[in-house]
Formats: sequence, C-alpha cells, structure tokens
Amino acid sequence: MTEVAARDTGIGQPSADAAARISHASEDAFRLMMGVQTALLQEMVFAGNEMFDHARTEMHLFAELSSKIASAHSVGDFKTMWAECSRHQLDYMRRDTDRILRHGEQMIETATKLFGSRPQN
Repeated sequence: MTEVAARDTGIGQPSADAAARISHASEDAFRLMMGVQTALLQEMVFAGNEMFDHARTEMHLFAELSSKIASAHSVGDFKTMWAECSRHQLDYMRRDTDRILRHGEQMIETATKLFGSRPQN
C-alpha cells in the first residue's frame, strides 16, 4: 500500500511541473506573437512613411529639373544643368540606400531581440 501512495505522490509532482511548463510556453508564445504583431505594424508605418517621403523627394527633384531645363538657353547650359541634376539624383539615391540599409540593420536587431528574449528555465 505504501508503494501505491509513493507512486501517486510521484505522479502528482510531474503533472504540476507539466502544467507550469505549459503555462510558461503559453506566455512565451503570447509574447512572441505580440512582438511579431508590433514589429509588423511598425514596418507598415515605416513603409508608408518611406513611400510618402520618396514620392515627395522625387517630385522635388523633377520640379528642380523642369525649372533648370526651362532656364537653359544653350547647349552648354543644358550640359551643366544635366550634370548637376544627375549629381543630385545620385546623392539622393545614396542617401536613400543608406537609410534603407540602416533600417535593415535595425530590423535584424529587433528580430534578434524578439527571438532571443525567451527566458530559459
């Protein structure tokens, strides 16, 4: 009879541990899902802002090009204007690419923190 009682107490302990592990797993899954949802929402906001900023900058560059074409009165002026506007466009592309690469690095850091923040028991 004492063997049965000893086995029953042994069975009770692992089931309590299993319930605690399931509870912790549920918390971890919830934190992960909330983190992913937050990161996704931040990415959508970032993408919208980037598209707006990109369109605004392109319109500004096009307006600048149009005004310079209108003011060019000779082939030499046109060549100078073309070189200057091309340099502006290349500078814009460099800044835009740098910004996108920095954002990619930030997203890698965010994903690392999100997936690396699971507490180890």
